[in-house]
Amino acid sequence: MPIPKEILAVRRPVNTVVVAYGKNRDRYAVRKRVGCRNVGGRRLPVNGPTVGHIVGGEYVPLPEAPAVAEAEADVRAWAAFALAEEVAGDLYEDLLGFYDPRDAGKIWCISVLRVCEPGVRDCELKAAYEESPLPEARPGVALSRNTVSAFLRDVGRATSRVAGFMRARAEAVRADHTLLVDGTPKGDEGRVDTLSDFSYKARAKGTRDMSVMYAFDLDEMEPVCSRCFPGDMLDYTSYGAFIEENGITRGLIVSDKGLPAAAAEQRFAANPDLHHLNPIKRNSRLISTHSMLDFEGVLPGWEGVLFKKGRASGKDKWLYAYRDSARAAREEHDWMERARKRGDYDLGRLRRRQAAFGTVVLESDLDMAPEDAYRAYSERWTIEVSMRYHKHALELGETRVRDDCSVTGSEFCDFLASVITWRLIARFRDAGLLERRTYGQVMRVLRRARQARVGTDGEWRLVRTAPAGIEVLRALGLLPKPEEPPRRRPGRPRKSEMGRV
Repeated sequence: MPIPKEILAVRRPVNTVVVAYGKNRDRYAVRKRVGCRNVGGRRLPVNGPTVGHIVGGEYVPLPEAPAVAEAEADVRAWAAFALAEEVAGDLYEDLLGFYDPRDAGKIWCISVLRVCEPGVRDCELKAAYEESPLPEARPGVALSRNTVSAFLRDVGRATSRVAGFMRARAEAVRADHTLLVDGTPKGDEGRVDTLSDFSYKARAKGTRDMSVMYAFDLDEMEPVCSRCFPGDMLDYTSYGAFIEENGITRGLIVSDKGLPAAAAEQRFAANPDLHHLNPIKRNSRLISTHSMLDFEGVLPGWEGVLFKKGRASGKDKWLYAYRDSARAAREEHDWMERARKRGDYDLGRLRRRQAAFGTVVLESDLDMAPEDAYRAYSERWTIEVSMRYHKHALELGETRVRDDCSVTGSEFCDFLASVITWRLIARFRDAGLLERRTYGQVMRVLRRARQARVGTDGEWRLVRTAPAGIEVLRALGLLPKPEEPPRRRPGRPRKSEMGRV
């Protein structure tokens, strides 16, 4: 229902707008304009706080000093949020391709809060939002406990939008990029959602899990896409569906033994720019048939690593075998230690196992240099680190919702939080901060950097911070670096320098 002309004609402060509210839309609030935002190339105004109401044909301003429960926070966390907006603000623009600006802002704020306030619960999001710079960057975001619960369920119900967002990211992967793919269990004790079940590992500890599969772009150093699967589903079973549903059509996928190429053979056959590199089991017949443990020489660029390259007969695949002497020594030591504890040492069995200690044989549909294949597989640890950050640094090791749609919506925000985290890591690394500090230590410094409005001008000022914190903020460009003092021209020494030896 449009606002009546006589209401719009009432005199009110400049840079304000009339907003109808109430059950019958017959009550009118006057809100302040606080800026504009860019949506699809259009500059749209942003409404700020309510400054008054129109009652009986007259403008009635709000009291200048509202109750403290209604007043804006005068102290806020600052640095971590400012840096997250700087390094990952483009993710919000990407969300606008699939969501209404109000929904995109809510998804963005939840994701950023989970990064900047690790372990924050849904019931705490509203307070964390109000005590951060987010109300200025994304004003009017409702994050009460009930609102967030219903919203995450709605995001999960519109799962096609989540899938579309993931596919758009996968389509941006270049053919020459390396993708690391792996799955990880995540605690899910929900009794309603169908994703919660006992995995092979979880059954022993008596807890239910769901499975989350990730693709990590090794060249861009950030997650590309993710997908949730039931906890009792093997990664082998979900591998093909993960590639198909996320629209992964380009790149070299490096996986582990649990994700062989045979598990997604149709997807690789249908996409000529999609290739695979994965290890095979040590008892595979391919190893003995092609004598892959008869090594050719020392791998160029790697100390103590032997190699052999061969082509599988009758198959369009290449085999790459390696033996790391240091790893072989560790495996032999561990084998003998277990035999000592069990009391079943056998020389013949040891000799049969010795040939395989420290070895790995990779299969691929690409003909590449042995050192390139070994380097790509050696970088698989990066996705393990990514999952460790996801579970521990962000404290996202278990779900906190209880139905399928809510899990999907919450995991989407968790995925965005992982992307933001890796972009922060890249920024910390470029600033040289990770040479002496861990990611967690840098984030603690950023969370302690707070601003307050203590002056009469209403400007935000940095609360006094330790010198080490100032150093971190300056290294990240959040504070200007101090100007160097002017050099003193040569001449007579200062009085304080007189008599020094």
